[in-house]
Amino acid sequence: MKNKLKVLRAMNDWSQAELGQQLDVSRQAINAIETGKYDPSLPLAFKIARLFGMPIEEIFDDGFEGDKNA
Repeated sequence: MKNKLKVLRAMNDWSQAELGQQLDVSRQAINAIETGKYDPSLPLAFKIARLFGMPIEEIFDDGFEGDKNA
């Protein structure tokens, strides 16, 4: 899943370790999410969204746009 985590982290001048501490996950977990090797759990995605004050869908893109004619 594509995401804007790396950009948001850089905008706040946080290292992966610093972001990991705020989210109670490892630096390695942050790296894996940023590189798309790991999709966060729903609770973690909500925690990330709250931290950045953004809706989940503005941070994470699952590539599914659905039927725009519906």
